[in-house]
Amino acid sequence: MNYILSNANVFMQDKFVKSNVFVKDGIITDISSAVPTTGSVVYDLEGCFVFPGLIDVHTHLREPGFFYKETIQTGTLAAAHGGYTTICAMPNLNPVPDCAETLDPQLEIIRKTACIEVLPYGAITRGEKGMELAAIDELAPHVCAFSDDGRGVQNDEIMRQAMQKIKQFDKIVAAHCEVNELLNGGYIHDGLYCAQHGHKGICSESEWKQIERDLQLVREIGGKYHVCHISTKEGVALIRQAKAEGLSVSCETGPHYLVFCDMDLQEDGRFKMNPPLRSKADRDALIAGILDGTIDMIATDHAPHSAEEKSKGLSGSMMGIVGLETAFPVLYTELVKKGILTLEKLIHLMHTNPSKRFGIGTPLAVGMPANLTVYDLSAQYTIDPADFLSMGKSTPFAGRQVYGKCLLTLYHGAPVWEDASHIQQTTIR
Repeated sequence: MNYILSNANVFMQDKFVKSNVFVKDGIITDISSAVPTTGSVVYDLEGCFVFPGLIDVHTHLREPGFFYKETIQTGTLAAAHGGYTTICAMPNLNPVPDCAETLDPQLEIIRKTACIEVLPYGAITRGEKGMELAAIDELAPHVCAFSDDGRGVQNDEIMRQAMQKIKQFDKIVAAHCEVNELLNGGYIHDGLYCAQHGHKGICSESEWKQIERDLQLVREIGGKYHVCHISTKEGVALIRQAKAEGLSVSCETGPHYLVFCDMDLQEDGRFKMNPPLRSKADRDALIAGILDGTIDMIATDHAPHSAEEKSKGLSGSMMGIVGLETAFPVLYTELVKKGILTLEKLIHLMHTNPSKRFGIGTPLAVGMPANLTVYDLSAQYTIDPADFLSMGKSTPFAGRQVYGKCLLTLYHGAPVWEDASHIQQTTIR
């Protein structure tokens, strides 16, 4: 099927241009004001914005092993609903993808059920237990990067060996940074809210001390290093210094860390994630890091759980919230509409930068696969988890008024999400 996205504001060379996008056999064949041709489905996108499909380098799809929380099918549908066409799937699964044999089941499910591109992570250590290296050589040709996400690698020597081995394959070490001995049973940030409400706190040092250790290893070994879901002002400062030294380091943060702080917490499991929402000073440092380029990208850390698992308040609920379907509208509303970021900068954070760093995704350009998304940025609505395509419904953004509705997502030229109630199409015969 051929498609024409007409009268749209198209993201081209770092700016938006009023144009038509022509798609034939899955490929973008032209971006111009040319007249639509016969034999095409035409979407009239007057007033809407077309940009390259978003990329999320940190998604939990839960399959294989935990399909009652999410499946690759439901997770990729949710991603398409949010404008994503490439997502990277974290390895805390059952079985953990720590060798070719345990990666194969995940790859097979992706082939059969994913509606967009899913690139798996390989585990850094066997079973993500931090005791011995995974079969890095077997995994490297098939994974986007390596991570033990959900757990920090506690043993310094194991992390050194991992960096040395993974460097041989020119892959990224994506680190969940957490010092277990500093956690002390905590489950929210060790700040004012924690003290006022009698909770157990997670100190900031538990994150930044492991970043500090890892950066020293990068200085010794080299290689590509990436920090997952950074949340502390100290962590931002450490990454900024490492970049100034010329180290090959990058990091991500999540939408929730840029919008909320610990004083926004409620006694509800939908506000519980790891790392936790931290102080206003930490949030301000994250925004400063976004603005000066210290923080390279925004990832969702989409982490669905069952309703029961998220129903036990801050102390008893599982860590993790969903984010694929709310990330762009929340960030557009809170950062772009408020003048903190430009729309172009937001697209760089959610597409261009992760694409360049991880070597994934495709630009919106003639001759490239039509992996793109369409947003009506004037559409205002209230976030309602009942509308999610994800099996996970737990989000701190429930009930929040946002701007930006995803109307259409194409993957290799085929619609994988379409909001039929807000978008019109005609066929030219």
